[in-house]
Amino acid sequence: MDPLKDFTSEPRSFTYVGNPARVIFGPGTIARLPDEVDRLGAKRALILSTPAQQGDAERLADLLGARAVGVFPGAAMHTPVDISDYATDRARSLKADVLVAIGGGSTTGLGKAIALRTDLPQIVLPTTYAGSEMTPILGETSNGQKRTQSSPRILPEVVIYDVELTLGLPAGLSGTSGINAIAHAVEALYARDSNPVIDALAVEAIGALAGALPAIAADPLDLAARSRALYGAWLCGVCLGSVGMALHHKLCHTLGGSFDLPHSETHTIVLPHALAYNAPAIPGAMERLARVLGPDPAAALFRIGRAVGAPAGLKDLGMPEGGIDRAADLALSNPYWNPRPLERPALRDLIARAWDGAEPLSS
Repeated sequence: MDPLKDFTSEPRSFTYVGNPARVIFGPGTIARLPDEVDRLGAKRALILSTPAQQGDAERLADLLGARAVGVFPGAAMHTPVDISDYATDRARSLKADVLVAIGGGSTTGLGKAIALRTDLPQIVLPTTYAGSEMTPILGETSNGQKRTQSSPRILPEVVIYDVELTLGLPAGLSGTSGINAIAHAVEALYARDSNPVIDALAVEAIGALAGALPAIAADPLDLAARSRALYGAWLCGVCLGSVGMALHHKLCHTLGGSFDLPHSETHTIVLPHALAYNAPAIPGAMERLARVLGPDPAAALFRIGRAVGAPAGLKDLGMPEGGIDRAADLALSNPYWNPRPLERPALRDLIARAWDGAEPLSS
């Protein structure tokens, strides 16, 4: 890859802003959690998880000993506002001075929601490849609508990437979580505020995950593949937190919030179709993607989804066929910036193909 290629034909102007976060990466790094709590000057940690990962949260409480003042195992998909409010009251009643979140995007989102309301520092221990731990972005759902906002208060202060925490992630969820991460890097390549630093990280991240995810599907205990995937997911999270997103993320927020669809599976299904829609307007990004995915990147992403055993269509997630037109209308009602103008017939066709599980319509 030639990082100077963009400068050979015409000058390129850009702005790059780095988000401050402390990252600790490697196997066994969970053991450093007590030191990180101390480093923040905290003494009363509230530990967050989903109900399914309550056991993991309680093990962290044992590790922290007297530093842990409680466990809140109520994180839920799409970060419902009522749960965020309830958990915030819990943090205040316990006089917590640091939040420790273990899990995927649901738990990370809950920690961010509490931090936005209280300005408490956050330590995140990811167990999936969601990447949201590296962003100052929060999406919360109320009355069937998912709304996002950004604030420095939302960005976690410390992220501990312990590769061993991902070994228990089921192969299927590993695949969809990893493709969800890839989506962040793909859209970063054609973001309105893209820059050479994020371009380089995005290509590196996509290449790492594209190679690692099929290997994990074949052997979920492959520690080397798990390490590559977590490394790629971290870089994808940096991309997501550094530049704006476009049509793909708008559609996934619309579909997830409106039809209560699972987050990573929705991203996995929609990504190839959203990329194919935008392909004619992003030749530079498609060239970069071809370096790591092959000559037809949208088709390659569709094949990776099949290689990891992910559902092919939104109908497989429970979305009704009658929701196709509603989703198109919602996506057009408050659209994100996108490199290709949003045209309802083409957008509806994109959603219909994603619903049916058809291959992306590449140009």
